[in-house]
Amino acid sequence: MSQFSVACLQMELSGSDNLAALGAEIVLTKQRYPWVDMVVLSELCVNGPSIKHAQVFPSEAEQYFCSLAREHDLWLIPGSQFERDGDQVFNTASVINNRGEVVERYRKIFPFYPYETGVTPGHDFVVFDVPAGCIAVAICYDLWFPEVARSLVFQGAEAIIYPTMTGTIDREIELVMARSTAAMNQCYVLAVNGAGDYGNGQSIVAGPEGKVVHQASVSHECIPVEIDFSLVRRTRERGIFGLGQPLKSIRDCNLDFPYSHSTERKKSKLSDLGELSVSGRYTQAKSDR
Repeated sequence: MSQFSVACLQMELSGSDNLAALGAEIVLTKQRYPWVDMVVLSELCVNGPSIKHAQVFPSEAEQYFCSLAREHDLWLIPGSQFERDGDQVFNTASVINNRGEVVERYRKIFPFYPYETGVTPGHDFVVFDVPAGCIAVAICYDLWFPEVARSLVFQGAEAIIYPTMTGTIDREIELVMARSTAAMNQCYVLAVNGAGDYGNGQSIVAGPEGKVVHQASVSHECIPVEIDFSLVRRTRERGIFGLGQPLKSIRDCNLDFPYSHSTERKKSKLSDLGELSVSGRYTQAKSDR
């Protein structure tokens, strides 16, 4: 069997305690689609985007989701939560198998700086095996960095799941990025956004040829899709539409790319850009007037 079914839940949420509502929707989804193997929620869906809700893991919510996974024979990626670890706070997504066990925790590598202040970047890439193939998890703004997806694919990822909370006008750009990430890596991309106070929806599932499997509206929506790992493998072997085979080309390339190390990046021309800070009001320079 090369198929694995995932239901992406784009929920309209408000307030800061959504645990019961999320649990009820997971149960309803399994009842409505008993063939679903995994349910995925959006970023920071439990308590919202304030680090004041950060908890030491295993958190109460994580343990609740573990019990749901075990009871309903479901894999779960229940969005993310702020995790407190000593003096640090991480944006963390748990991966829970259908026996109710936490098999991985992923800490967001690229917090949405300069806006996601107080959050420490993670440094570990997370891939995990399901019965039919290999899946990876990243979070929201990680999508903007192709290095993340490529690193996950080098470790075997055939589908990448991005719990997301985007409520800004750049969501349309992210839809393009989701498709391009899928095409460049010949993998499935599932970017699951929130709705209501937790995002502007438009969750997207893209297949390994960059085609849209489904793009959601801006309101509540359950998106049950089937990941066909055999299609990923065939596309990687034969190329997109039987043409380009970029993963083989990058594998066989003998070039050591510059700026792969942090010290090289800090000394690059990008150092001319100045500090990473919230943009202020634009003032035209006198020389431009």
